[in-house]
Amino acid sequence: MLKEFKAFAMRGNVVDLAVGVIIGAAFNKIVSSLIDDVITPLLLKPALDAANLQNLNELTLIGTVKYGVFLSAVINFIIVAFVLFMIIKGMNAAKKRDEAKVVAAPAPPPADIQLLTEIRDLLKK
Repeated sequence: MLKEFKAFAMRGNVVDLAVGVIIGAAFNKIVSSLIDDVITPLLLKPALDAANLQNLNELTLIGTVKYGVFLSAVINFIIVAFVLFMIIKGMNAAKKRDEAKVVAAPAPPPADIQLLTEIRDLLKK
């Protein structure tokens, strides 16, 4: 059962789907941070300046562009993408190594070639 699960999990479609879901989730965080922390405060700033807010701290907190949060999301995405790259690279290396083991055992030559080789060896003696 473990071998069947390994064969299932190592199939290309399953791995591609998993990578797509993980990268999509990480990219979603970048887009959300860009909208929430960079674009929205820039769009709200003129409206908030024009509004007559009584609390200056409220204005400062609402209209502050948070570049650090956005950069953190980008860096997290790069780290996740690099780790996935290393995992896939390791899986491909293991797959090639397994294929090399299977291919390493050469097939026996056909019967006529084997017979000719025996005749050649007898003639050498």
